[in-house]
Amino acid sequence: MKKIRVLIVDDHTVVRGGLRLFLLAFSDLELIGEASSGEMALELCRVNEPDVVIMDLLMPGLSGVDATRQILSKNPDIKVIALTSFPDDQLVKDAVKAGASGYLLKTASATELVDAIRAVAQGKKIFSPEAEKVLNQISENSFYHKDLTKREWEIFRLVMAGNSNAEIANVLVVSVATVKYHVSNILSKLGVKNRSEAIAYAVQHRLTD
Repeated sequence: MKKIRVLIVDDHTVVRGGLRLFLLAFSDLELIGEASSGEMALELCRVNEPDVVIMDLLMPGLSGVDATRQILSKNPDIKVIALTSFPDDQLVKDAVKAGASGYLLKTASATELVDAIRAVAQGKKIFSPEAEKVLNQISENSFYHKDLTKREWEIFRLVMAGNSNAEIANVLVVSVATVKYHVSNILSKLGVKNRSEAIAYAVQHRLTD
C-alpha cells in the first residue's frame, strides 16, 4: 500500500510533537517534514511534494491561509487540511477560498483527523460541523456563479472535473482560444484569480462533490 506522505505545519513545537507521535501510530501515514512557519511550508512543499499538508492557519509572518493559496498555486495536487483552534467564520471562508480540502478544529479526535487525511488524499472534502455550519450560512447574494452563461457553466463543470483547456476544447469541439476566453470570463465573474480558487469557490458553494 502506498503511504500517504504528510507535512505538518504549526508554529507551536508541542503541537507538532503531538501530531508527529499521532502519525507514527498509523502504518499508511508517513511524516515527510515539519514546518514552523508558512514560509518554511512553501519550501518543504517545493522540495518534498507531500500528499497532504496539515496546516495551522494563525502563524506569525505568512499566514496558513496565504501559505495554502501559494502552495496550491504551484502544486494543485497537494491537499491541505486546515487545523486550527478557532471556529472563526472568516477563517473558514478564507481557508476554503484558498483551496483547503478540509477544515478541522484542534479538538478533533485522532480518528477524525486520520479519517480526514485519508479522505482528502482520495480527493474528498472534509469539514468540521462548525465549518459546515458557516459554509451553509453563506448568503445567496454572494453566489456570483448565478451570472454564468449556459456555455460558461458547461466549461466551469469541466474545469471542476480537472480538465485542461485542450481537453475542454476537445469535448466541446471548439478552439483552445475559445476555451481560454470563457475561462477568463468565468474567473472574472467568480471574483477569483485562478483555477484552484475557482474550484475552491465551487466547493464552498456546494457546486461539486
